[in-house]
Amino acid sequence: MSTYERHILDNGLRVLTAPMPQAQSVTCMVMLAAGSRYETPDTNGIAHFSEHMFFKGTERRPSARQIAGEIDAIGGEFNAFTGKEYTAYYVKCAAEHRDVALDVIVDMLRNSRFDAEEIDREKGVIVEEMNMYFDTPRDYIGGVYEELLYGDQPLGWDIIGRKETVRGATRDTFTSYLDRWYHPPRMVLGVGGQIGDGLLERAQELLGDMPQGSTGEPEPAAPYENSRVKVFTKQSDQAHVILGVPSYPIEHPDRYSLQVLATVLGGGMSSRLFTEVRERRGLAYYVFGLNHSYTDAGSLYAQAGVDINRIDEAVTTILAELRAIAAEPVPADELDKAKNFSKGRFVLQLESPQGLILFGLRREVLERRAPELDEVLDGLNAVTAEDVQRVAQDLISDEKLRLALIGPFDDAPRFEKLL
Repeated sequence: MSTYERHILDNGLRVLTAPMPQAQSVTCMVMLAAGSRYETPDTNGIAHFSEHMFFKGTERRPSARQIAGEIDAIGGEFNAFTGKEYTAYYVKCAAEHRDVALDVIVDMLRNSRFDAEEIDREKGVIVEEMNMYFDTPRDYIGGVYEELLYGDQPLGWDIIGRKETVRGATRDTFTSYLDRWYHPPRMVLGVGGQIGDGLLERAQELLGDMPQGSTGEPEPAAPYENSRVKVFTKQSDQAHVILGVPSYPIEHPDRYSLQVLATVLGGGMSSRLFTEVRERRGLAYYVFGLNHSYTDAGSLYAQAGVDINRIDEAVTTILAELRAIAAEPVPADELDKAKNFSKGRFVLQLESPQGLILFGLRREVLERRAPELDEVLDGLNAVTAEDVQRVAQDLISDEKLRLALIGPFDDAPRFEKLL
């Protein structure tokens, strides 16, 4: 029996359900194939800014307090998040209040007022969120790395935007963006947990009359070649570093081999990077490795926060681990551990209604298909040591290496010599 059930309303809007009869709660989430890569230079940050504004009041619920009050009255939680390729809004609550959750979330998405005074007020909030982001190097290093990797195109821009575009936003900026992208073909309603009766009928009542609209697609990621090192100079007691290579898009046939490769490198506290960089050498408090893929691009990388006085040693140590996994096959016991780690973490994320529907929605929105959980487990089980080494040799080479740093440095050529 399939974990997910997929339905399509007459207007093209998809409904994805993930029943968990044993659950006492339900998560209602709307995810859209629209994020910061759908922006222009003049609207950078509007996807994230819009996410804030949807909570500020609708025609029926004119204030943020009234919206929040309805969710508080059912003991629910609600929030939203913006990525480069998708945006999502959700409410999770006791299953008996499903219809209230659906009504609030759809009202927000369909009837938000985007009041000019609220927009101006929220600009200050967004700018302070930016300041927090820029002052948190562990988070900001990801933006520095993606700018190095993708350059001046949407995948290389910060999701949060730039202060000048945020301050310049008007009501028309929001409505133009939403009128372009917020249409049923790009929208999926996901409901996970104790779903209850009559969900499709309720979805049809709330969303079935949305006009279809034609949206087109964002520009594909363009090849980008520039310097191999980007340094963001900032006085600090710790350096933050990402060293990586371009990898594969989401639907690549070697997606599971790449996932196991990333896990061997930097998944968990017994991974190669954690063992060598932290445990043996004491170079970092945190260090990890992972792969992050978009629909048409991706990157395999290691990230660490390291001693500024031992930055060279940290970079060369991470580099040595990247080279080693391409040079030698992964031993059988280490391969098994990495596969079991990946499968275990995957299963754990599906234990809650929110985790289960979130996984399904990401696949549905980005790949336009509902996944089977066994497909993932079987894919991981099938990975061999030869697969891992083949993928590592395909991806990891000196000319492909990219290094981003935040710290009290201003000499990029110094670090280029390390590569």
